[in-house]
This record gives sequence, structure tokens and C-alpha cells, in this order.
Amino acid sequence: MTSFNRSTSRRLKKLTQIPSVWEGDRRPLSSPNQHSDSEAKGECILWVDYSQGIVRGMDVVASDIGPEAIVRTLMQAMEHPQSPARPARPQRIIVRDREIQFYLRGVLQDLDIAIDYAPELPLIDELFRGFTDILDSQTPDLPPQYAQILREKAFAIWQAAPWEFLQEQQILSIEINKWDVGTLYASVMGMLGMEYGILFYRSEESLKQFRAAVLTDEESTEHLEEAFLKQDCLFLTFESADETDEDEDEEGDLADLPLSEIDPTFGNIHPLEGLRSVLYDEEALVMFVALESLSRFIRDHRRQLHEDIFSTLSRRYRISLPQSESTKSVAVTVSTMSQLAAELEEMAGLDVDDQEIENLDFQSLQDDLIPEDSFLSLGVVSWEMLEYLRKGISYHPAGEIKQVDDGLPVILIQTSRPKAKIVIEKIEAAGGLRAICFNPGADPFDGDRYDLGLLQTQNGELFLFGEFLDEDPIHVEARKKWNQRCKNTKGYCGLIIAKGLTGASRGNPQLRDMMALFEGRSLSPKDLGIGTLQLMPQLKFE
Repeated sequence: MTSFNRSTSRRLKKLTQIPSVWEGDRRPLSSPNQHSDSEAKGECILWVDYSQGIVRGMDVVASDIGPEAIVRTLMQAMEHPQSPARPARPQRIIVRDREIQFYLRGVLQDLDIAIDYAPELPLIDELFRGFTDILDSQTPDLPPQYAQILREKAFAIWQAAPWEFLQEQQILSIEINKWDVGTLYASVMGMLGMEYGILFYRSEESLKQFRAAVLTDEESTEHLEEAFLKQDCLFLTFESADETDEDEDEEGDLADLPLSEIDPTFGNIHPLEGLRSVLYDEEALVMFVALESLSRFIRDHRRQLHEDIFSTLSRRYRISLPQSESTKSVAVTVSTMSQLAAELEEMAGLDVDDQEIENLDFQSLQDDLIPEDSFLSLGVVSWEMLEYLRKGISYHPAGEIKQVDDGLPVILIQTSRPKAKIVIEKIEAAGGLRAICFNPGADPFDGDRYDLGLLQTQNGELFLFGEFLDEDPIHVEARKKWNQRCKNTKGYCGLIIAKGLTGASRGNPQLRDMMALFEGRSLSPKDLGIGTLQLMPQLKFE
């Protein structure tokens, strides 16, 4: 049995011993009426002064923590008691657990404290009855009978990831006509990788008012908060189950976490009620029907929803309700709202033509794809060499390329083998290479102008692969040759990823060093349509 150090015993014996009786116990925190086990909630340790009727020490611990925890809380009760108590040690302690009694007798044998047993502890019993009343009076976040099934539907939505192809303004209507709910208007959040979830507006008017309010004053935090609380909607959002510092949340994307670390949150927003992360029975049923019908619609129309044009789609479903309901099922119609999406885009100034949509189809310019120490060159691969590459390495074609001039213009990036594999995997995960472009860039701080090498992947993302000073004569000459070769191939070009940066072939990779060939199209700055990029603080072009 673990006992106090001699110095600790001497320190505790110096405390004034008061003629009082203390009660001590540890009990589960959860109420018997709650639908959760005590292990999930932990246990509460209490030390109270029965003579004075005050709590001297309290702690909450996991259920599997050993008896040492009750001693640690007792030490706090003696040396650092809760106000208004003063440091002291009692003459007598009473517990209602024989094992705890014998344990304390062994640990406290040098402190001249009597350790007794009693089947009931009046003051602690009264305190815990009060705790139980409080727990019983609390409304759970979800009605217990619907909690499990709602979480299952939420995880189904998370795995379907509608934010990968639906923008916030691409609204889906869900016609329910039950529980005093006519039609919900679903807005999907998450395409920008900032916050994932779905807002189910109860009216078009509420949705439009919120969008208009946000666009009116995007800079005012108070204005945005007021607009947020004036929404009339149900919501489902996703958060990290690991509640860490906010700084850590900013470093990673929630979508990169495994399903076990994702936590769905449900709630309601109303102008007169504000925000609450609680759903009542009818709201839980509405949310269940909305999520189930939405999941089916995404499953049935996933290919069409991935298309650039937000086409008109509609599907009717019969949703079976949980067995606890007297009504067995409800008919629901889910539809895309192309006209509303166009109105919202026009409201936000996003109404551009198809060519501009193609050119602007990227989320942000990223500079984390190509390793910083990579060797980079603009060159050409002969048609004979190209045939060898197509047969011998990972090859991603872009179409039928007519063999003209001396070969295919290529960007060659050489790095280490592990880093090359990561680059290849990232491009493949983004659907492959769509285009290569050189776009003007400027540094407003020193006046330098750059020619920025950009890769655009099939999912629309832009990646920076090189920064070249406009006045660099070597690059100017290489660009002239690049432009002429791309003109000869009708815009076709390629990207080669090679290993061997630290070997004998550094700067001159051989055929055996080539790991992947991605073919794509060459875009001019006008084709890309993003204008001159400004070098912003933190050394990133945005």
C-alpha cells in the first residue's frame, strides 16, 4: 500500500486538528434516469465537514482511477479547503465503503485521525440528491429515443461529403409538410474547408435575409453576430471530438481527421429564441427526415451534382420513421433550386459566364505541393522518350497529342523519392493535372515583378511550383521556347515528377529517375483570368 512520505506526514501533522467529523465518499456523476453510463460521466469525490455543514474538497475523476484519488482530494480538503473553511485536519472521518475505510486507515495511520464506517452519510446523501435533481432537470442535447439514429444519419452525411461538390448558394429544397414544417431549404457549408455542416432554413426569406445581411457588412463582427442570430433554421455542424486549443484547429482541416474523431452537433436558431444546441422531439424527427432524404438524394444524383452546371433535379422519397412513432412513414420531395442559386450568386456578385467559371474554378492558391528544395526546369521531351515514359511509369494522358516539332514541352520537378511519391499522390487525389500556367505576380513591398509557375488540378485547385523574376534572362529565354512549343502542340504540355535529387543524377534526371508523367493543357494568364497576384505577408501569393 502506498503511504505518505515522512516529510508529507510531518507537514500534515502541523495542521491544527479541529474537533469535527468529516464525511467522505465517491459516487457516479450521472443520474439513474439519464441515458448514459457512469463511466462516460466519471465519478465525484466529496469531503464535507459534517459539524459545520460545509464542503471542504471536491473533485471529478474517471471511474477507473484508484483509491489514491480520494486521498488526494482529502489532502486538498485539509491544506487548501474551499472557502470559507480554513486549513485543518479532523479528529474523525466517516466513510460508507469498507474498502475505503481500511485503505484510509493504512494511509493516515500517522495523522491521529479516527477512520470509522457508517452505512449512510446524511450530508453527502443530501448533496448528491441535489446533484441528481439538477441532472434530471437538464434537457439532453437530443431526445434519448432519437439520439443514436440522428448521429448515424449525421455520419452518413459526413461520409457523403456534399461540400466537395455543392456550394453554399446551391440550395436544395426538402418538402416535408409535417410537424408544422412545410419546406426546408438546405445550404451546405464546407467547400472552403473552414466549417462543415448543413443549415436547414425554414423559409426562403430567412435564407435570403441572412445572405443579404452578411454581404452588407462583412467586416463588422457585431453585425455578423446579429445577422447570425436572426436566422430561422435547424443546423448540423461537425467539430473535432478532441477539444484542443483553437490554434491547433486552425492548422488542420477537419476533413483530414478519421471518422472516430468527428463529432456532430445539432441545434436550432430562431430570431426570438437565439441559438440552442438542443433539439426537442418534433425537431429531432424533422432533422431525421431531412438528413435521410438528403443522403438518398446525394446518392442518387451524385454524378449530376458534380457537374459545373447546377441542373434542375427532383426526387420523391418515402421515409420510414422510428418505431416509436405512430405514423409509419412520411413522403418527402428533394429538389435542386437552380433559380434560387442564380439569385444568390447574383446577390454575391458571382454571376459570371461559363468561361469565367472555368477560369475561376479554384479554391485558393497553395504553395505546399512542391518541396522547397526541388530542382525545377522548363524543357522538352522528345517523342521517342515520351513513348518510353508512357509505357514505363505512372502515366496520366490528356488526350490525343499530335507529334509536331521536337517534342512535348514539359515542366520537370526533381526531388527525393519519398517527397516525389507524396507529390504524385496529391495530384492524383485531386483528379490529375488540368493545366500549367505562367501568371504575373508582384511584390508591392520592393516593387519586384515575377512570373509565377502554376499547376491547376482537375478539382480546380491552383498550386505554385515556381517564382521567376521577370528580369531573369535565363527564364525569359526558357519561357519563349515554352510558349512556342505549346503553340506547336496546340496547347498540350506535361509535368514530370522525378527522384534522385541527392544522387549522381541531381539536376539531370535519367529515365530511371522518372516516376510520373501528367499531361495537361497550357493556359495563358488571360485564360486563367485571375489577374496579377500580389505577394502578401507570410510570403504567400494570394
